[in-house]
This record gives sequence, structure tokens and C-alpha cells, in this order.
Amino acid sequence: MIRSFGGEALAAFSGLYPQQPGLLRHGLCGHELLTLEALVGLSKRIRPVDAEYNRGDLPIGLDPAAVPANGLTAEETIRSIEHCGSWMVLKFIEQDPAYRALLHDALEPLAPLVAGVTGEMMKMQGFIFISSPGAVTPFHFDPEHNILLQIRGRKTMTVFPAGEEALAPGERHEDFHRGGHRNLAWRDEFEPHGEAYALAPGDSIYVPVKAPHWVKNGPEPSISLSITWRSEWSYNESYARGFNRMVRRAGLKPAAPRPFPHRNLAKSVAYRAICKALRVEA
Repeated sequence: MIRSFGGEALAAFSGLYPQQPGLLRHGLCGHELLTLEALVGLSKRIRPVDAEYNRGDLPIGLDPAAVPANGLTAEETIRSIEHCGSWMVLKFIEQDPAYRALLHDALEPLAPLVAGVTGEMMKMQGFIFISSPGAVTPFHFDPEHNILLQIRGRKTMTVFPAGEEALAPGERHEDFHRGGHRNLAWRDEFEPHGEAYALAPGDSIYVPVKAPHWVKNGPEPSISLSITWRSEWSYNESYARGFNRMVRRAGLKPAAPRPFPHRNLAKSVAYRAICKALRVEA
């Protein structure tokens, strides 16, 4: 078994987790499941809805409803990724047994460090990104703890501080947790607040929960593996956002959930109790 993270990377991760983004080295380059040919096979085995692919000549900020299709099938997109001007993501790779094993093996060295800070890893999921030269993944945030491992090619990820209301207003978080899209509105004045991380094969980056980011691919095709997990803390943050949405709809202006290590338990418990009473999903 190829070890995903060695001692130096684990020490670096320990200093970052859970709130600071930063670079780590990994050992998964060359893995047989992360070649273009293997990914063609995976694209045929997963549910069609879990293979998302679009044109890659996108602006940093984009309404998801306006993302243009590339006119190709998933297999055609992968096989022509060098020149088709696209980016794609194979979602929830854990639905395939071989890739579920890869995901769990990659996360295994991190699990003791995570457990000591935010508790056990929950809802472990994986995503594989395949991108044409110069492709852009628009500005967005994610609810998971995430490490993006660069396997082939180069890209630059620009990461912004989590919890900054100017970048992602409370209303935007609340809409997301009720089924809204993860893409965020972009303004050029945001740029100085982000830090650009250049990723080459063997590099990875830890991205904290809800840290906004966007990605620009380099001059060659790229393959990246995203390994993610949830924690009790991340769930409490999302439940607190749900509580805030209820309060805001009542005409009040709630305070944003507080950053780690604050657990946001009061709002989390209240929201889940209300949802249970109303018999709706939290």
C-alpha cells in the first residue's frame, strides 16, 4: 500500500488543523487508480449524475445556472482533456469499492490527529478533478474538511479566510444549507484577501471548512484527488446556520457561528430540536 502522508506531512497537518490552510506533501502520485484510463473506467461505473463536466473557460465568479456544457460525454471529456477546454469532477468515488479503499487508505494516517482535535472523522468522501490546461473552477466554499492532492499537472488554488462575512455573507451560508449552490459571488476587491498556493505533483493543500477558494489550472492537463470528511464541529456550524436562517426570517439579525474551538452547541441543539418538532430534516 502506498502511504499517503509521511511523518513530515503529518506534523505539518497537525499544526494547521482545523482552521489554517497550508501545503503538505503526499505519496499518491503514480497510483494505478489515478491514471486517465482508470478514470474512464470509473466514470462508467458511477452514477451519471455524479460525473459533472463543463467548459473550462469560466470567470472566477459564475452563476451555476450559467455554466456552459462542453457538448461531450464523460468518457470523451477525459480522453480529450488535453485539448477539449473542460474541467470535470467524478463525485463520491467511495461508491466504487476500489476507490473507497483508496479514500480510506489516504485518510487513515490523518485519523488519529483529527480525532484528537475535532473527534472522529465522519462522512468520508472523495472527488477526482480532471482539468484541461487553463481551466478555472469558480469561487466557492465547501462544508467539509478537505485535502486536495495534486496527482498530475499543476494548478494554483487561491484560498480565502473562512468566516469572513464580506466574502460570504451569512445569508449565503444559510441558503447553501437549505440546498443552494456552493458557488459564491466574486468581486475584484476580494483578491488581496486570498493566498495563492501553487500545486505540483506530490503537493497537497488542506482547506478548512467554508474557506472560500478558486482554482486555475496550469499549462497542462491536471488530475487532482480531493479527500474530505465532516466532524461534529462542522455539523454544529451547519446547524447553527440553519438556526440563523429561522431567526433571520423572523426579522432579526443573528450573529454568525463562532470559529473553532467554539462549538456553537446552543444554536445547534435548538435547531435540531425545532426540526424534530416540525418533523423536517435538519
